[in-house]
Amino acid sequence: MSRVEIGASVRTVEADVIGRRRSDAQLVRAAREGSRTAAAELFDRYWSDAWRGAYAITGRRALADDIAQDAFERAFSSLARFDESRPFGAWLHRIVVNRALDLLRAERRLVGGDAASRHELVDGGWIAHAADRALLEAVAALPLARRVVVVLRFGIGMTPQQIASTLELPVGTVNSRLARALEELRAREREGQEVEDVH
Repeated sequence: MSRVEIGASVRTVEADVIGRRRSDAQLVRAAREGSRTAAAELFDRYWSDAWRGAYAITGRRALADDIAQDAFERAFSSLARFDESRPFGAWLHRIVVNRALDLLRAERRLVGGDAASRHELVDGGWIAHAADRALLEAVAALPLARRVVVVLRFGIGMTPQQIASTLELPVGTVNSRLARALEELRAREREGQEVEDVH
């Protein structure tokens, strides 16, 4: 290779790295080969979504931290099995959801009943309005199966098809859970308005 060809190759690689955002598949390949930079980029790209998903399901900051961290550890240790034709984010969300559900189920067995699914109230943070707090409390009060699909659909922005794939459920089941959850949330909103009208 001539000096010009080498220089052109280096500039091409730099343009790929500096000028454009690398795809998840490229990052996964690099991370598989031991690139800590690629792993860090995947982490930076998906940490906040993973944490928000874990928090929305569990309602507890410390538990969300643990679940998101554990999900990344599991994902990075399983990169050899990752199917590059699928999006990394959806795969990671599946791990987050499964870990959150596993921990809540285990907690429910230890504590008994629904006591484990009680959510801590958010102490300010990014939820500034009373309406936001009321909505989060209403979502937190949903049965776990419905809460998960609502969080994935409206909190994370996944389509029903993506949710079905993540949870390994038929799309019809996802749509049914979403419809029932929305009905329940609307009923609670009506009840709240009736109480306000009385006062």
